[in-house]
Amino acid sequence: MGNLVCGGAMCSCSFGMAPSVLMVTPENRTLTTQPVATVMDNVPMKNIMPFGMCSSMANPMVASATAAALGVLTPMPCIPVIPAPWMPGTVKVLIAGKPALTSVSKVMCAYAGVIQISNPGTMTISTT
Repeated sequence: MGNLVCGGAMCSCSFGMAPSVLMVTPENRTLTTQPVATVMDNVPMKNIMPFGMCSSMANPMVASATAAALGVLTPMPCIPVIPAPWMPGTVKVLIAGKPALTSVSKVMCAYAGVIQISNPGTMTISTT
């Protein structure tokens, strides 16, 4: 099942050009050295920070910049759009009534990117 994820975990996006840090605010009230994340920690610019430049043609900014460059892919700044929670969480561990986020969880960006955890921030809390 993986390890629990806490604030400061490293994330990556399949269309992003740089890693990002998962920010978890302390309202969940479960702490290691950082707050432990839930599947609902999916708010762009609060929990999920930008991934540098985006290269997805599903992103309207990338599509228009690419069209202006006569078809040459032109990455634009990443602004994540996350319409749904992380999947799957773990039902074995609930934090404030929500499933905890694990290192195998993923979330989709509306611009077709798959966001995943590359380093959960803790290796000592397992969900198995």
